[in-house]
Amino acid sequence: MFIVSPFALPFLLLCPFKSPSSLPLFTTPLVILPTFTFLPRFPLFLLHPPTLSSLSLFPQVLSSVQRRGGSSVAAAMGLLAYLKTQFVLQLLLGFVFVVSGLIINFIQLLTCVLWPFNKQLYRRINTRLSYSLWSQLVMLLEWWSGTECTLYTDKATVEKFGTEHVIIILNHNYEIDFLCGWTMCERYGVLGSSKVLAKHELLKVPLIGWTWYFLEIVFCKRKWEEDRDTVFRGLDRLKDYPEFMWFLLYCEGTRFTEKKHQISMEVAENKGLPKLKYHLLPRTKGFTTTLKCLKGTVSAVYDVTLNFKDHQVPTLLGIINGKKYMADMRIRRFPVDEIPEDEKECANWLHKLYQEKDALQEHYHKEGTFPGPTITPPRRLWTLLNFLFWATLLLSPLINFACGVVVSGSPLLILGFSLFLIIASIAIRRLIGVTEIKKTGSSYGDEGAKKQN
Repeated sequence: MFIVSPFALPFLLLCPFKSPSSLPLFTTPLVILPTFTFLPRFPLFLLHPPTLSSLSLFPQVLSSVQRRGGSSVAAAMGLLAYLKTQFVLQLLLGFVFVVSGLIINFIQLLTCVLWPFNKQLYRRINTRLSYSLWSQLVMLLEWWSGTECTLYTDKATVEKFGTEHVIIILNHNYEIDFLCGWTMCERYGVLGSSKVLAKHELLKVPLIGWTWYFLEIVFCKRKWEEDRDTVFRGLDRLKDYPEFMWFLLYCEGTRFTEKKHQISMEVAENKGLPKLKYHLLPRTKGFTTTLKCLKGTVSAVYDVTLNFKDHQVPTLLGIINGKKYMADMRIRRFPVDEIPEDEKECANWLHKLYQEKDALQEHYHKEGTFPGPTITPPRRLWTLLNFLFWATLLLSPLINFACGVVVSGSPLLILGFSLFLIIASIAIRRLIGVTEIKKTGSSYGDEGAKKQN
């Protein structure tokens, strides 16, 4: 039997199911959720493997209710949307993410003993541990907010997804662009093994930086003189990575803002490069170095241009509040053999690529779509089930303890628990702040930054 605590059910019910077909049936056994002695003494909701038919009945019931009375359904959906904005539920979401992340980081620390004896086993274990954490964020995007991602690409390119090592080039305009990239990684089975060339400051961020450290993420200070040896060593270690990986590069170096764009275009004018309207001038050193170091490992470069319907400006807070966004991604595949090996020519190739990305964005702003055929890969249940597992494991003892504190009537216990909630909410808010455009610091435009290329 699969056991789901009643405290996990509200999150399941609040997730937007579009239709019965949006819930694929599982025909393989899942990780069994163990019965813990601290589970509350309340009736449990039992899901019987292997098809999880009980879960798949939910959208059918919803469809039945819709046929009986549309107004009632509209009222119910309005209530669900309201509940998603409530601080208590959001705090519980954050609690599950933070505590599960700390548990995962501790397990990752224990796996370090494997590195000297079996490096590939260490990597495979940490790939799955990181998936268990990152998929909770993907769950927020796909199931909590119901955000949809449409790919504009050809079938031949899609057939390559998840079957090769690649470098991903993604524009850096939005607070949740990384989440849209992760949801594609998840749908094609490479979320746990996804890599990124990350700024060194993120190494100090709990959960995010710590998990990346165990995943052998390459951190850089964006000062080439200091980064050269670190980047070369980090990339060289990834040549024998056992899982297919998507290595994400934000070639612009920082998120797009009007101030940064103005500075960037001044640099472009000084260098005699064509000006870009929707992007910053790409920093070529990171791309050329990554391509050179992973030559023979990666087989292609995927250029991904992201935008959102109706001029939406998505935020992570919007996702947490249950707001739905419509993301569009134009994906183009370039075999590595077609990209120049010479560093200067490779840099010119990247500049030309960004001019093409700018033209794609111009087309999107005029037409509301990217050119080319569309594909909408279905979301998978794994992210939702993973979150329900952690919610079952962590929320039951938390709420039991909270009830015990209230029943005890002890002012000291109540004050201590209230202080814990305040500290937890501040910590979660600070984690969210890492993604906010207005709070992301950057040396973009400084003399040191300009010398990188």
